[in-house]
Amino acid sequence: MSKEYHITIIPTNNPNIMKFETNHFISPDKNYEFQNIDQAKESPLAQQLFHLPFVKTVYVSSNFIGIEKYDIVGWEDIKDSLAQQLVEYLNTGAPVVALDPNKVPQAVTIYAESTPNPSVMKYVANKLIVPALFEFKNIDEAKDAPLAKELFLMPFVKEVFMDQNYISVTKYDVAEWEEINHELREKIRNFLMTGQEAVGANTVQKEKEKAPTTLLHTENLDDTSKQIVDILEEYVKPAVASDGGNIMFDSYDEESKTVNVILQGACSGCPSSTFTLKNGIENMLKNMMGDKIAQVIAING
Repeated sequence: MSKEYHITIIPTNNPNIMKFETNHFISPDKNYEFQNIDQAKESPLAQQLFHLPFVKTVYVSSNFIGIEKYDIVGWEDIKDSLAQQLVEYLNTGAPVVALDPNKVPQAVTIYAESTPNPSVMKYVANKLIVPALFEFKNIDEAKDAPLAKELFLMPFVKEVFMDQNYISVTKYDVAEWEEINHELREKIRNFLMTGQEAVGANTVQKEKEKAPTTLLHTENLDDTSKQIVDILEEYVKPAVASDGGNIMFDSYDEESKTVNVILQGACSGCPSSTFTLKNGIENMLKNMMGDKIAQVIAING
């Protein structure tokens, strides 16, 4: 069955650049930047876009097409018709980038990293695996996630967390990492080498619709909550991601001055997470926001 593409329009920090995000990967292994139609000879789609007089630069990435426009027109006048044009092109099945048949496909490599959570191992790939965060607590939740489903068929896999280019696997205590690490790494590598999508398009779309609060989704929050989100995004998330986990803002109670967060991946159930919350994140928020913060609580443990 052929893929059906959908486009989500996402503004960027540059007012002249708009991202048109796709629900399927369009260039899993490489990013491209085309500044004119001559440079775009390997991309039929970019060539088509350069016939539009307002297109200055075209960016092709794993799951989006970025377009930089000239000032002669505003986005409100063109973004919807551009999105429609992109959807129609992608749904024809025509290539976004015409690959050179003489080029050898990129090999997939996976390496394992231990995390502060002894029950979680982080497996890092040399390519993008998923376009967003995904957490699967059991095989039923993974019915539209082929890679996670395969991992859950291994009796020692308890939970699976995916983010960009890595997968954090939580194991049951019945197995030791030295017994299962190689098997897990090869299972992930072999799956990625097939070129299949790790998570189905329907799940990707649902995840976008219920996207957790980020810098791009703060319009309904009060000013204090927005400030908390900014701090978590800039100072905390990169650190916990390097350990194979994630932290999400859930809510802020002004009366009790309590920040509620959700821990995912290696951070969920980690023996050191309480220490990190109290001595790391809570102290940081108190130092940066003063008496607005009394405590930080992980509502999922």
